[in-house]
Amino acid sequence: MTVRDPDRIDMVFAALSDPTRRSIVRRLADGEATVLELAQPFPISLPAISRHLKVLEEAGLISRSRDGQRRPCQLRPEPLVDIATWAEHTRAVWEQRLDRLDAHLRRASERTAPRPTSETR
Repeated sequence: MTVRDPDRIDMVFAALSDPTRRSIVRRLADGEATVLELAQPFPISLPAISRHLKVLEEAGLISRSRDGQRRPCQLRPEPLVDIATWAEHTRAVWEQRLDRLDAHLRRASERTAPRPTSETR
């Protein structure tokens, strides 16, 4: 697997580390929403929501457009696909490492196990 931009993955993880931003991403997975719609369920100010949106936008997770007076936000799934690809690659690498460790421990155990003698047969 080739990671296009490791710093981008770090930015995505940092953006998703905040529960408010994760909630915003979950909401946008259902479709576009305005800043006011996104702010509605949170007990924080509009400027605070705007700062959260800026972090998500800088991480590439959302985009904002202008439709007259409306400023709808949309989810951009590409960074989430990159994270899923990275996670799957990492899981596969660790699974292979654990399989090799298991095989090594089995071989080591077989070498150190007592061999049956004529008295124990």
